[in-house]
Amino acid sequence: MTRKSQPQIQPPLSRRGGVVWLGWKLVIAFSVALCLLALLRIQLQYNSDTTLPSPLSVARSQTPLHKYSGDRPKLAFLFLARRDLPLDFMWDRFFKGVDHANFSIYIHSLPGFVFNEETTRSQYFYNRQLNNSIKVVWGESSMIAAERLLLASALEDHSNQRFVLLSDRCAPLYDFGYIYRYLISSPRSFVDSFLHTKETRYSVKMSPVIPEEKWRKGSQWIDLIRSHAEVIVNDGIVFPVFKEFCKRCPPLGTNEAWLFLKQKRRNCIPDEHYVQTLLTMQGLESEMERRTVTYTAWNVSGTKYEAKSWHPVTFTLENSGPEEIKEIKKIDHVYYESESRTEWCKADSKPVPCFLFARKFTNEAAMRIVSEGLIGSSTNTTL
Repeated sequence: MTRKSQPQIQPPLSRRGGVVWLGWKLVIAFSVALCLLALLRIQLQYNSDTTLPSPLSVARSQTPLHKYSGDRPKLAFLFLARRDLPLDFMWDRFFKGVDHANFSIYIHSLPGFVFNEETTRSQYFYNRQLNNSIKVVWGESSMIAAERLLLASALEDHSNQRFVLLSDRCAPLYDFGYIYRYLISSPRSFVDSFLHTKETRYSVKMSPVIPEEKWRKGSQWIDLIRSHAEVIVNDGIVFPVFKEFCKRCPPLGTNEAWLFLKQKRRNCIPDEHYVQTLLTMQGLESEMERRTVTYTAWNVSGTKYEAKSWHPVTFTLENSGPEEIKEIKKIDHVYYESESRTEWCKADSKPVPCFLFARKFTNEAAMRIVSEGLIGSSTNTTL
């Protein structure tokens, strides 16, 4: 006898509909969550791109910033070059015989430019260029962006504890040992910084991010302790404001200058204000010697009918002899007229000569410095 198969029991129609609807709700909720997550990631990426240059963001993401716990701190030399280093032969003499554990070198040059046996006369500079360099235009925010890239690269080495920014035409005034002891012995940064009241470079459009009372001016050639270098690299607030509102006026007579003046923009040189203003805003002035360690001789030009213009004097073969260098080394204070302040030069609370480097030197002047031994051993015993 054939056994009949039992019919399958079907759930009620309403119950099946509820299961299906619950499934669709789960799918919709999951899709919405994915969309929100994607929007959040886009927003975070946008904020990252708008607060820091993308090459800098990459450099920072690769190496976390840690405190140094070793006993051999390095002095990081950061060269801001147009292309090559024309005074490389002089720096080769300066670094010769120095323990590599005491210094490191970083160069910001043209994108794609490589320092090798064909482009430099010193092995100390081989492959020391940044691979994420950018095109730099004087008087624009790209100058301070390049400085930030140099600092970011140097911070990746935890042994680097002092960071000296130098131009491609800078010359050392002492031997390595003296400069190393001078800087490493001081717990402060050397940042030329003073109140800026005469010229109208500050724009009210910078407020409230940058209060006018925190606005400072000074030389871009700085020497920083590590914590201050980290402040500059991690800044995502002040730099965008400088990029937007601190711009130099194009050459007069050009269409760009006419548009610049029509928009009532203020002539502003970012590299003469950024570091000074940022560190002041962070309340770090008490941790700074408010002067530079790089000497510049200034020449004022302009008639009584024209605005005065300051130009750095170039050291040539004729004016870079022993007497001229000796006079620079004798300078022991700097006077700041806008603050009626005399800055007596100190390192680790001890009186010292103000300047360790000088600019701007021609090739012939640098050759004279080397040939006459003007960067040899120092007789100064204050350190």
